[in-house]
Amino acid sequence: MTNFHFIGIKGSGMSALAQVLHDMNKQVQGSDVEKQFFTQRPLEQKGINLLPFERNNIKNDQQVIVSAAYGDDHEEVQRAHELGLEVKKYPTFLGEFIQNFTSIAVTGAHGKTSTTGLLAHVLGSAFPTSYLIGDGTGKGEEDSTYFAFEACEYRRHFLNYKPDYCIMTNIDFDHPDYFKDVQDVFSAFQEMAMQVKKAIVACGDDEHLQGIHANVPVVYYGFGEHNDFQARNVETISEGTQFDVYVRNSLYGTFTIPGYGKHNVLNALAVIALCHYENVPADVVATHLKTFKGVKRRFTEKVVDKQVLIDDYAHHPTEIAVTIEGTKQKYPNKEVVAIFQPHTFTRTKTFINEFAESLKQADFVYLCDIFGSAREQKGSLTIDDLKDLIPNAQLITEESIDMLKQHEDSVLLFMGAGDIQKFQQAYERAISN
Repeated sequence: MTNFHFIGIKGSGMSALAQVLHDMNKQVQGSDVEKQFFTQRPLEQKGINLLPFERNNIKNDQQVIVSAAYGDDHEEVQRAHELGLEVKKYPTFLGEFIQNFTSIAVTGAHGKTSTTGLLAHVLGSAFPTSYLIGDGTGKGEEDSTYFAFEACEYRRHFLNYKPDYCIMTNIDFDHPDYFKDVQDVFSAFQEMAMQVKKAIVACGDDEHLQGIHANVPVVYYGFGEHNDFQARNVETISEGTQFDVYVRNSLYGTFTIPGYGKHNVLNALAVIALCHYENVPADVVATHLKTFKGVKRRFTEKVVDKQVLIDDYAHHPTEIAVTIEGTKQKYPNKEVVAIFQPHTFTRTKTFINEFAESLKQADFVYLCDIFGSAREQKGSLTIDDLKDLIPNAQLITEESIDMLKQHEDSVLLFMGAGDIQKFQQAYERAISN
């Protein structure tokens, strides 16, 4: 039996892949820094051994998988090379692994985690399906027909994959520490499109995706009449959002999702189109769209007295705008209070004006200090530069978090990709005291 050792197992993709292999009855262990991450909880629940980084973790009988965040100078990677072991980067291993299934890559600047989760939920109700989601969730089925997985465009990692299908949710300029501009992002997606083997399901409302060329059919979804799969008659109802789907101008069915906002309708359309292509009956799709509970850190709600606390991963201006829009649709009679922690100095600097415009859609704005990444711990700007662009915005810390108590009948929207959760946890402690 192969023994797998994961270097950097607490990374979201690494954690999910470790769970997939464990569920398929492989021997799995991993190492990482000793700091707590939300991704380690499912690993612990499955009894997967987590070790601190240490060169002696590496043994002769292991298949070593290393996070793309670590290089050849890592002590465990060096030890593996000393023992003559093959070390595979996470994207390389995943690219080989998916060839055992009918694989569906989900990629895009925004919405890929939610769409992958929804796809895994719906498809998994009809066929044995394994999946890997970017929120650190993974599930393996030994007799899987399908493998649904999130494919990240950052540093063109997704070019390691040659999937049967690819869902493309949108193209937008992000990761400015790597991509030069939106055309550079488009070129990466175009290269990915040429590697897909059966079909691409793409959002036709996205002007960039309309220009994608491929050697396979490109099926478009969206609100515009030019799309193969079109949503019409969209209504906000008590259970969520209801809409009709027309396939090439013929009514296909009426569907209901628990989520709010146009972005959630688009995610559902992508899943409906993919399932239609694979002959999953419309009534099966409709039944399971209704029961989707969401993915981690994507509009995760908690009610405390008259306040609704929402934890969301939104960290790009586009994501912030649609999250605030969806919040206002769901809670039209409540104030929306945004508590935002910018993620990385390069992203904050590149999109500072766009961040300001998106955040202005909230009724009140509180800003946490910028969260640096492993690649950049400080930059030339500060959180005050963003604050100055937003009228009445205030800075907030864990120590001053009590000020949120004044928003009695409100939705508190905690947004960011860093450690914004610690601010929500601090607030929950403050109100429980």
